[in-house]
Amino acid sequence: MNNSSAGSSSKQRTGSSQPSETSFKRKRGVFQKELQHMMYGFGDDPNPLPESVALMEDIVVEYITELVYKAQEIGSKRGKLSVEDFLYLMRKDPRKLNRSTELLSMNEELKQARRAFEIDEDKLKKAFEEEDKMD
Repeated sequence: MNNSSAGSSSKQRTGSSQPSETSFKRKRGVFQKELQHMMYGFGDDPNPLPESVALMEDIVVEYITELVYKAQEIGSKRGKLSVEDFLYLMRKDPRKLNRSTELLSMNEELKQARRAFEIDEDKLKKAFEEEDKMD
């Protein structure tokens, strides 16, 4: 693996008007609805042109793919890929880093709330079952 050639090829793909190599291998239009909503949220028309949505999808998928490959390179040094590898890559972009940590903490809070709800639900179920046995 030659890192210098990999870095320059990704720069060439990003700057070119041709779709990236990965866009030919994947199913297109998977994120169409979500991207339309995001584009509208950022000020675009409620029904943006299909070409605009397809271009945005190509850009997003290429960005995510490159981010995952870079995180994988970092994680391979330790032998496993972790969330911290992604956070490390975002360290120079405070907005992305803060939003990512915010979403991760919200995800953890939701997991804890679901666990608490399941435990409460089980306790209620057992209490009703015991009450039914007494009647």
